[in-house]
Amino acid sequence: MIDPTISEESQVLALSLPPTLRKPRLRRWEASQYLLLVFGLTVAPATLAKYASLGGGPSFNRVNRIPLYPVSELDAWAAARLGRLVGSTSEAAVPG
Repeated sequence: MIDPTISEESQVLALSLPPTLRKPRLRRWEASQYLLLVFGLTVAPATLAKYASLGGGPSFNRVNRIPLYPVSELDAWAAARLGRLVGSTSEAAVPG
């Protein structure tokens, strides 16, 4: 079923993901795979565990002891981590 609130590109991408990654919330190892396949970000499950302890990672829910990462939070976190597109290195300079 096509959802008009989601871009066509996102819908095609969602259909091309393995079935284990098409859930609304992902376990830590699935979140790691999702970030790699969708955004090209290599983030190990152990790194996500460290972020969960120290902060700086994507938000998650806990079901008993199991952390579950909502796909929308993974998308937002990855987009923030990637930053904006730049056309040259001078555009990427941090003002200061």
